[in-house]
Amino acid sequence: MRHFLLTVALLAAPAIAKPDADTKAWLARTAELSSDAMEGRDAGSPGHARAITLVEGWFKAAKLKPAGENGSFRQTVPLHEVAVTAADMRVVSPDGVAAPLRFLHDVTPRPATDLPATLSGAMRFAGYCSAAEAGPELKGKIAVCFGSRRPGRATAAERLAAVTAVGAVALLTVDDVGFTVEPPRWPDAYARSVAHDGAPLPSGLPQFRVNGAALATLIAGSRRLAAAILTDATYHRDLESFDLPGRFEAKLTTVQRRFTAEQLIGLLPGTDKAKANEVLLLGAHIDGYGLGEPVNGDALYNGTLDDAGYVALISQLASRRRGKGFARPVLFAAWTAEEKGLLGARWWLQHPTVPKAQLVGVINLDQLRPLFPLKALTLHGLGQNTLADTAKSVAEGLKIEIRPDRESERNLIRRVDSWPFMEAGIPAVNFVFAYNPRSQQEAIYRDWYQRRYHRPQDDISTPMDLDAARDFNRFFSTLVETAANGAARPVMRVGAPPSP
Repeated sequence: MRHFLLTVALLAAPAIAKPDADTKAWLARTAELSSDAMEGRDAGSPGHARAITLVEGWFKAAKLKPAGENGSFRQTVPLHEVAVTAADMRVVSPDGVAAPLRFLHDVTPRPATDLPATLSGAMRFAGYCSAAEAGPELKGKIAVCFGSRRPGRATAAERLAAVTAVGAVALLTVDDVGFTVEPPRWPDAYARSVAHDGAPLPSGLPQFRVNGAALATLIAGSRRLAAAILTDATYHRDLESFDLPGRFEAKLTTVQRRFTAEQLIGLLPGTDKAKANEVLLLGAHIDGYGLGEPVNGDALYNGTLDDAGYVALISQLASRRRGKGFARPVLFAAWTAEEKGLLGARWWLQHPTVPKAQLVGVINLDQLRPLFPLKALTLHGLGQNTLADTAKSVAEGLKIEIRPDRESERNLIRRVDSWPFMEAGIPAVNFVFAYNPRSQQEAIYRDWYQRRYHRPQDDISTPMDLDAARDFNRFFSTLVETAANGAARPVMRVGAPPSP
């Protein structure tokens, strides 16, 4: 992609007073870690390996102690992948006319170990594909379902179970185009499923994700309007079921491979012997999407704010300490394979390089976008543990409002590396820059999500509010110091739910 100098990034940011030295240093690290030379840091790729070497150098220079495997900073995560590398898909009308469906743009197959090389079948639209809608008419046919993400309609698991139970041969799920808090976006970067080596990869009924814009092609000749169906679904109305005149045909190429990806664990020893077994963990994921389907001619997904900026931030905090510890020991973790299912953090919990029982809290950095002034933060973990109470107190001291998740239907809490620790009963927190409904800040965020999130455009050219970056970085440093030096160790609240 086009490479932007750091000075260009500074000029692209909103007008601010001259950035302080700490903010400049953070931005410089962010730019280096998300540069084209790192090729988007896809787990296990050469660019990812270069990023690991770069951050390992930062850890060493900061005088952290190796806390990975075999006396090193590194931990190896073995992975197994199945990918759809090519797909020729089409709808064939009764008179033999074929309408192509573009791979990754119109339809994306779910990679699976038993995905057939060819698939052909008649189609039936079955509304939301609840158990009531998925009738015997689907037997031997390809089910076309609207994938509503709102309460009151079939969930993804319920759709799959319903169409499988009646004997459908495949499932095409049309995106919920009316889910405005997180609208579906195309193209997909690629079609890959990754798991720990030895863990099961997806299998079973062939499944396909369908762009809402491609519904018209699927139902061509049915005398129904795709726009009307999408509108009715957006307004949560019941949908009529009907057979489709065309046949769905696909030729699919899948490839499996086994590979490894490394992650980094460094330790800043504590100074209070009484707290030597009370370890605080700071984490951010080093991996990104790497090279994928081009968007506007650009195929390199740099991942500047997802999550290079926050690996840069934890490493910069370590650098500022220069080996000077807090009362509690602090682990610094640069996780791998977060984008493939939180696999690096999950692997560490299964194979901890520090006794897991010593872990008293996790501060995770992800989903943070300094795009507008920092007035409020959504706090994942609020009400669950006392580490969240500490974060709230620190934020309020800096005049930052702390909020619960007001968009819980997006399920953001389960999509970041703090979640496996929450599941394990370890106090953990994660933050999101918050905004008010219908505000300019919301418009900025929605635009960023639509045009840059998980796209090549998440690069160092992103217009950032560097005052907001400075304010969050200051909050983070203060929170770490407060939590690591606090008299009482963080604990879970008795009876607290694991999610909002």
